[in-house]
Amino acid sequence: MVHPLHSGQSVVNLGLADFSAGPVSAGARVTALDWRPPGRGDARLARLAAELADDDEGVGGSILAANRTAFERLLAADLALVDIFPAREALRDMTPTTILHAGPPVSWARMCGAMRGGVIGALLYERLAETPAAAERLAASGQIEFAPCHSRAAVGPMAGIISASMPVMLVENRSGGARAFATMNEGWGRTLRFGAFDAEVIARLRWMETVLAP
Repeated sequence: MVHPLHSGQSVVNLGLADFSAGPVSAGARVTALDWRPPGRGDARLARLAAELADDDEGVGGSILAANRTAFERLLAADLALVDIFPAREALRDMTPTTILHAGPPVSWARMCGAMRGGVIGALLYERLAETPAAAERLAASGQIEFAPCHSRAAVGPMAGIISASMPVMLVENRSGGARAFATMNEGWGRTLRFGAFDAEVIARLRWMETVLAP
């Protein structure tokens, strides 16, 4: 008799990856699904999520309709690169001491390590600080204005740091008329977007500003 797992059966593994070890050793093809309990295991949150998912008239219906509209707009987008400007010329209320970041408003004290690294790098790049230690002191001093990128119609990847001298691309959605700004990709390796701020990172940013963007 041939064991079912030896006959080319496929198995879907939910949850812990270790659960697939047995079927794999028996010759089965295993597809791992990264599944977690709804509501992170909280029964009350799971029930609320289920009720929203089943609701096609109230709040759940509104969420479903909004998600559908957002998805349709993404599919219909017709993007064009319009120009490249220094952030201080392109973005509203962008001063020499403004630092934009990814995500919602957050203070220096509550920033994650990668975002702090990005801020340190930006302050070194802007020559507002001579050393990483001096940049940290300046960031904590209250003299730097921190604001979300999206508050200036901009986006930034990962740590999402934009400072005044950085080149930003103006991109237009020709199907809807919306315009937004984004930083230029630094490429691979150690980069500001991942919180690195060594001499090589700063040199690349200044090359992008003075050579690549123009």
